[in-house]
Amino acid sequence: MRSIGEQPTSPKTATGSAETASVEAILTEVGGWVGELRCASMGRLVQGDVSMSHMHVLWLLQHHGAMAMSRLADYLDVSLSNASGIIDRMEEKGLIERVRVPDDRRLVLVRPGTEGLRALAESETSKREGLRSVLGHLTPSERPVVLAAIRSLRRALSAEVENGPVHRHHFADTTH
Repeated sequence: MRSIGEQPTSPKTATGSAETASVEAILTEVGGWVGELRCASMGRLVQGDVSMSHMHVLWLLQHHGAMAMSRLADYLDVSLSNASGIIDRMEEKGLIERVRVPDDRRLVLVRPGTEGLRALAESETSKREGLRSVLGHLTPSERPVVLAAIRSLRRALSAEVENGPVHRHHFADTTH
C-alpha cells in the first residue's frame, strides 16, 4: 500500500532512471533562467507603457504579418469585440495601424505601427544584450560547449515541431 503523495513505482532500468533524472534536471534549469530572462527583458518595455498583451499582439503580427481582426481574435482566443478594444488602445499609442486592402476596401488589416516596430526592436535588443551579458560570465572554453548544446536543442525542437501535432497558433486558418 502506498502513502498519500507517494508516486507509483514502475520497473525502470538504471539507464531509464538516469535519463529521466537528466531530463528533469534540464527542465528545472531551463525553466528557471527562461523566466528570469523574460522578466528582465520585459521590464523596460512595460515601464515604457507597452503591456505584455500589446507585446503578444506585436509578436503575432511580426511572426504572421498583417492580418484581419477576426484572425487576430482567433490567435488571441478572445472575442472580436475584445480584440477590437485591445487594438483600439494600441492604435492610440501608435503601436499598430489599421490599413484597408486596396482590392477589397471592406477588409481592414492590422499591422505594427511606428511605435510597435520600435517596441519590437527594443525587445529584441534587450534580449540580445541580456543574453550577451549572461554569456560573458562563461569561460572561453565553456562557450563552444553551450553553443553545441543549443544547436542540439534547436535540432530537437525542429524535429518536435515537424513531427508533433499541428499547433493552431502557427498553422491557423488563413481564410479570415
